[in-house]
Amino acid sequence: MASLPSFPSTTTFQPEPSLLQKLSSIASLPAQKNASSQSISFHRNPLTTQLNGATEQKRYIDFREALSLIRRGTKFKSQVYHPLLQHCIDKNSVSEAEILHAHMIKTGTQEQFFLMTALVNVYAKCGDMKSARKVFDNLPRRNVIAWTTLMSGYVQNSRPESAVEVYREMLESGSLPTGHTLGIALNACSALNLLDLGRQFHAFIIKYKIAHDPSVGNALCTFYSKFGCLKSAVETFKGIEEKNVISWTAIITACGDSSDAASGLRFFIEMLKEDVNPNEFTFTAVISLCSVLLALDTGAQVHSLAIKLGYESNIQIINSIMYLYLKSGRIDEAQNFFNRLESVSMVTWNAVIAGHAQAIDVAKDELLAHRSGTEALRNYFHLNRSVLKPDLYTLSSIFTVCGKILAAEQGEQIHAHTIKTGFLSDVVVGTALVNMYSKCGSVERASKAFLEMSTRTMISWTAMISSFAQHGWSTQALQLFEDMRLAGVKPNQITFVGALAACSHARMVNEGLRYFEMMRKEYRIRPLMDHYGCMVDLYVRLGRIDEAFNVVKKMDFPPNEFIWLVLISGCRDQGNEEIGFHAAQQLLKLKPKDPQIYSILLNYYASAKSWEDVSRLKELMKEEKIGILEDWSWISIKDKVHSFKTSIQRAPGNAGTLRLLDELLDKARSHGYMTHAAMEVNNEVREEEMEHDHYSSASAANHSERLAVAFGLLNIQTDAPIRVNKNTRMCRDCHSFIKIVSSMSSREIIVKDSWRIHRFANGQCSCGEFCGLV
Repeated sequence: MASLPSFPSTTTFQPEPSLLQKLSSIASLPAQKNASSQSISFHRNPLTTQLNGATEQKRYIDFREALSLIRRGTKFKSQVYHPLLQHCIDKNSVSEAEILHAHMIKTGTQEQFFLMTALVNVYAKCGDMKSARKVFDNLPRRNVIAWTTLMSGYVQNSRPESAVEVYREMLESGSLPTGHTLGIALNACSALNLLDLGRQFHAFIIKYKIAHDPSVGNALCTFYSKFGCLKSAVETFKGIEEKNVISWTAIITACGDSSDAASGLRFFIEMLKEDVNPNEFTFTAVISLCSVLLALDTGAQVHSLAIKLGYESNIQIINSIMYLYLKSGRIDEAQNFFNRLESVSMVTWNAVIAGHAQAIDVAKDELLAHRSGTEALRNYFHLNRSVLKPDLYTLSSIFTVCGKILAAEQGEQIHAHTIKTGFLSDVVVGTALVNMYSKCGSVERASKAFLEMSTRTMISWTAMISSFAQHGWSTQALQLFEDMRLAGVKPNQITFVGALAACSHARMVNEGLRYFEMMRKEYRIRPLMDHYGCMVDLYVRLGRIDEAFNVVKKMDFPPNEFIWLVLISGCRDQGNEEIGFHAAQQLLKLKPKDPQIYSILLNYYASAKSWEDVSRLKELMKEEKIGILEDWSWISIKDKVHSFKTSIQRAPGNAGTLRLLDELLDKARSHGYMTHAAMEVNNEVREEEMEHDHYSSASAANHSERLAVAFGLLNIQTDAPIRVNKNTRMCRDCHSFIKIVSSMSSREIIVKDSWRIHRFANGQCSCGEFCGLV
């Protein structure tokens, strides 16, 4: 399945005129068909054979006929074995390779060096490195081809450390590597994450003055790109004397790997100027760069060039261009592109579903993100009704989608399908299921899915620990963390975020400090932003604002939005205006164009009665032409989405919802609920709406999530949770109100806002009564 780089980029790529000219000139060439290598097929290809020393006429032969001859003890000429060995590779059949191997031994053919070297390659390609090594050790002699074949087998079978050891043995034997050998050695270094060892290989290359060789230069370029060493990759690329399409593709890919998509497109322009025709891998890489930069027009032209060069049916390019349309927010165009395909493979189905899943993360607003998720689900159910059926890649993607858009009902249906297919035994699918239930607010079902997993990886453990922490089950999260360590599974950075979040939620400062030090000293993990964020959150929950601010001052990097918001919220509760106002200023510098930030700061300054700051912010908003972000919420019932916004809508269809909301407000007040006065500042309702009799000092009464919750209470059966999506952060007022509603109605209410998931039940929220709201 094609995938796109997920690197954030603030660079706006402007295509140079030369690119457009070059594309136009090449587009005028006659279309070329993509040449592809043909593998031997025994039932189609004539083969001249010599049996028992007598030459026979050309005939069709398949592997079963060869087996019949083998059983009769027929001795073959060496050239007959090569297509038979290729058949074993194509079928990935160790057993058939063993039959041929036994026949070679029986007939004395094993003395033929090149044939036995080919057998090493067959065993390696079929994943049997033990047999490959045994054949290699029995070779009458060894040349660089044999050594390279064995090294390649170890790398392909995820044993890069053995490949490096074979390379050492080769040097000790007196054989010198070729460029291909060094390329495999560099691939092994990449797999082992050994940059220094790779640099030693580079020194060897420089010593023997072979860096100019295209195969060596290409391998070095690819090696450095995997470590993000773009400067070294570019220097290596420039040193290649005769750059071929592989060289250009390597440097373009290196730019993508190093989050420099604009430079990658400039290399592509230079490649076209040098009259080097791109191949399918180049086109895939370039369109992926266009996706990072959201350069839709440039990507469309690159796609046109690919069609002219005969790649109109290439599945990787098709998948990449669909990703580009999806990430650019052009959902209809992407779906139409997919719908026009004459035949669709599983790879393409997976690509379009995964593309919609990725589009959720880059959508301009929450409503567009929800639409992308809905399209992914529609495609999934369409696939499930077709001849093809979802595989483990489809399932992991669609579970991710369900979690992102709170599609719990659809997720449960897909879970049922998955049980029938048997894919739940796959650890990736199982982990995706855990995440899905967690993000839909059902930590109990997430826990059940985790316990039912046959095997668990570090990612699985981390997912469940984070789920417990997110839903306020701190004791369970920390116990599971210790169980993970006892099981011999090493936690990573994200695992420690879960553990620290659990400590923060439970206000366990000593335990939080212990895990923070354990991460640094025992596991040698350098604290990142999220780890510091958990510690700041922990101190703020305890009301220890000065200590929280001290953590901020000790950080090695500037704080992010979350940390400043948590500080502001804590300062509001504790009345610490000095730190709070400083945090507000820093937050505004960090997000100078974000309407949500202005609303939050207006609310904060109003609560502190700092009216001068309120006026200053309003003037700044006018100068910067920043409007109030429109507040939307939506709820999905029986595959139909119902959306609401903050306004007075007395249409007949809304009458029942508004009437119930009025009743809930009256009952909530009798339970001690009071509207925060500062909410009037936060919402900035239009004057024409303020004149309506329903809007009073309690203008927050019609915030969109309240309308969605009231609608859910009217239309969802009483034993089912109510799940609401919201495009902005929930305010304190609505948070307090929905807590009381959950208690009065004895209903579980889940609200996913733009910051986190809130699970309300029995008058409590999973955020632990402190959610950083201002």
